[in-house]
Amino acid sequence: MPSAEEDLVPAARAVELTKTYGRGEAVVRALDDVTVAFERARFTAVMGPSGSGKSTLMHCLAGLDTPTSGQAFVGEKELGRLDDAGLTQLRRDRIGFVFQAFNLIPTLTAEENISLPADLAGAHLDRAWFDELVGSLGIADRLGHRPSELSGGQQQRVACARALISRPDLLFADEPTGNLDSSASAELLEFLRGSVDEHGQSVVMVTHDPHGASYADRVVFLADGRVVGDLQAPTTDAVLEQMKQLGS
Repeated sequence: MPSAEEDLVPAARAVELTKTYGRGEAVVRALDDVTVAFERARFTAVMGPSGSGKSTLMHCLAGLDTPTSGQAFVGEKELGRLDDAGLTQLRRDRIGFVFQAFNLIPTLTAEENISLPADLAGAHLDRAWFDELVGSLGIADRLGHRPSELSGGQQQRVACARALISRPDLLFADEPTGNLDSSASAELLEFLRGSVDEHGQSVVMVTHDPHGASYADRVVFLADGRVVGDLQAPTTDAVLEQMKQLGS
């Protein structure tokens, strides 16, 4: 967890971040000189048309991708200055990640999937925190089931518990409701909202869903690899209006 001094530093930030693919005339600028900060203990949604750079930004900030130029920070740590071991430790200790496709290991039970980060790190599993997570996510009675025996919503809740089991300072969620029905989506969004309000988590979520974005404290809009809007205290209608202006 961050120290008192680190509380003053954003949970994550990008400084003049650029990511290009290809060369010459075929070059694609997925991120184009992006500077943006994500505050601690806040729920921020990132939105924009397909190909706007949303997932690329998240992957660069989570250390899952390397920018072409510029800087990415998690707290006070600049990712570009870390070696592979340092980056692995930062991701393990400070970052949780929830993917649209769940990314659960099919041969493990729900309980084994959730405890996997602690097992890999050789760390003690905080059983009280484990019980609180699975209880609040409503999956306590599904822990002995493998992913194939769970609904999409249950799998995503297992993925959330796995991402939060190490109590990371920062949670990235990439289209976490993209494969869920409206009821399962609402339950997951309520949980993410609660993780910010009740546990001081910092959540950054990529989404296409204006209603989902309304659960956030703030929405950052991207288009063509650039930040083009920033909306505080978003409502569904305000998000829809901004997206309309972006032509998405």
